[in-house]
Amino acid sequence: MDAIQQQMLDTYRAARLQEPAPPLPGTYDVRTLREARDYRRFEAVLAGHLAHGRLRAALARLLPSPRHHRTPACH
Repeated sequence: MDAIQQQMLDTYRAARLQEPAPPLPGTYDVRTLREARDYRRFEAVLAGHLAHGRLRAALARLLPSPRHHRTPACH
């Protein structure tokens, strides 16, 4: 059974029982992703790691730093 079929069944069941219809699939996806991100940040802080910027910091450790060539200033 896919999500749309489940939604239709839940809506029918709620109508028969005179209950409010369930939310549409995907209604709370963004909120759920934000809560998961916040929880990962919270766990990182408890473990003594950076709360954000961890991916960039890990990549900086793995990849060689880019060398910026500066031309000498003419005085």
